[in-house]
Amino acid sequence: MSNDLKYLRLLSQQFPTRQAAYTEIINLEAILNLPCATEHFMSDIHGELEAFTHILNNCSGVIRERVNALFGEELDEKTRADLCTLIYYPDEKLAMLHREGTISSAWYDAVLKHLCNLARRLSDNYTRSRVRKLMPEAYGYIIDELLHISLGKDSAHHVYHERIIDSIIATGASDDFIRSITRLIKRLAVTRLHVVGDVYDRGARADRIVDELMAYDNVDIQWGNHDIAWMGAAAGSEVCIAQVVRTCVHYNTFDILESSYGVSLRELAIFADETYANEPGKSATHRMEKAINVILFKLMEQTIERHPNWHMEGRCLLGNIDVAAGTVCIDGRDWPLSTTDFPTLDLSHPSRLSEGERRVMDGFKAAFADSDRLRAHVQFFFDHGSIYKVSNGMLLFHGCVPLDESGEFAMVIRGGHELRGKEYLDYADRIARKAWTTGDELALDWMWYLWCGDHSPLAGRLMKTFERAYVADKSTWVEPQDPYFDLSRDEAVASKVLAEFGLVGEGVHIVNGHTPVHEVDGDTPVRANGKLLVIDGGFCSAYHKTTGIAGYTLIADRNGVRLKAHRPFAGVEAALTGNTDIASAHEQVIDDKTAHPASVAATDDGVSIREQIEDLSELLVAYRGGVLPERA
Repeated sequence: MSNDLKYLRLLSQQFPTRQAAYTEIINLEAILNLPCATEHFMSDIHGELEAFTHILNNCSGVIRERVNALFGEELDEKTRADLCTLIYYPDEKLAMLHREGTISSAWYDAVLKHLCNLARRLSDNYTRSRVRKLMPEAYGYIIDELLHISLGKDSAHHVYHERIIDSIIATGASDDFIRSITRLIKRLAVTRLHVVGDVYDRGARADRIVDELMAYDNVDIQWGNHDIAWMGAAAGSEVCIAQVVRTCVHYNTFDILESSYGVSLRELAIFADETYANEPGKSATHRMEKAINVILFKLMEQTIERHPNWHMEGRCLLGNIDVAAGTVCIDGRDWPLSTTDFPTLDLSHPSRLSEGERRVMDGFKAAFADSDRLRAHVQFFFDHGSIYKVSNGMLLFHGCVPLDESGEFAMVIRGGHELRGKEYLDYADRIARKAWTTGDELALDWMWYLWCGDHSPLAGRLMKTFERAYVADKSTWVEPQDPYFDLSRDEAVASKVLAEFGLVGEGVHIVNGHTPVHEVDGDTPVRANGKLLVIDGGFCSAYHKTTGIAGYTLIADRNGVRLKAHRPFAGVEAALTGNTDIASAHEQVIDDKTAHPASVAATDDGVSIREQIEDLSELLVAYRGGVLPERA
């Protein structure tokens, strides 16, 4: 039996009659003509929960756009803004309005009708079955009825829908119903969320952000270097564990370790107090950072020693310290150290942990392994994430595709094989998954390499953590970047990278983050004649002064691709009391399709649907020709 016939037999189990095949073909043909989905792209969130939640709630302004378009002539500006804030924060807004005594039956009647009207308009982009799947179970039937209201005010159906609204108000279900339908509106406004790396570090609430992502209906993540460090730590890499702890201590975000993931810092604190000098004016946290820094650099050197093929021995600097002279030799030059307090450093074996350091790391390793919440979060990253993603003409990755100075794909040798470009990124994805599923030492070491290695596609720069910790001269802190970051500004180079992943022609783009765009200095996120879009504009509040904005987001929908630069978010309280939104500093249209709006047929889903139609058509031929029997 041919493979084609075997496949048709399997397909016939799902569509056992010609009528079933006809029905599915008609359904799929109709879907091809629906408007293409709205996709939302975010990057470099870095634990900034409030700003992330607000941009998620307002869908980068899509909600406000839809409200203004639908009610622009019917409602004044304040009423529209109130409606938007209610959609973003239904619990908080309702509580505030109740305290103020603003809510009445008439208010409920008007607001419920506005929300139903908006949900109805947004649902036009989907099949009815898809909308039903997105509906909250408790009010699914009622919402389904209200979304198909008759426009004729004298019709029986219109009266029927009016009575539904009246009943919702009379039974006291209005607040609960508002919460449900506003959630549906946000689900309908954006079909898919793409997070282009770095959920973790710097900000304090990355764990809550992951919780939000896990509750989202349709999301994918392209791993960032900060994410991969946490993933490696959860998988059991000691050097990744030390890196994660060091970052949390440095940024004073202890809570995510201790409160969120149950990883105690007590043993480190005790060890640091017993081992390191109590410098005047310096805190206990400073001593903890000194302790974890030395542990981290020792573990880094052990990892590098296991992999001479990485050619990173230049980063093994502990043995170059001269405590008596107060210097460290870097690239043949002696630099003054900012401290000579290295009580656990044995220069005859610089990478060996002391007994106390070993005890600290054993405790951390056990705590990371025992954190069920962290493991659930990291499992989500593996289930919904990857090193890169190709989606609807977009090549999404966090950092770079490593290049050499001539613009060719940089070579990495693994197991005697030369890896470049897409093949190398595919290998990086596989080795990360192997680290998680098997705990293999080599794979775990690669998790650290992906965090900061010379040719890491997630890092893309030579990190100077040692110099920043111990050398006061900031000229040593400069971190050389992969040639990708300069060369990809050229359209020919960006097009070459896109072609490596199968994307050619017009309307294709690289979307990456990782490197904040310093708009205040005249930098631009749109590069290579629009082929490259960099959407890290400084989501993290620590970057706002240097970037001049509070991050970029990207929206792709039937009308094209738009890049939005955001001003800093004033906070939830300001949003509630003054309807303050994250205002867009400006919006740039990348691809304008307003004259010819795109349908599902023009997307990756459209390609898949046409393949399904072709297969079903072949099944019909088999039924008609008697090759396969129909089953009642």
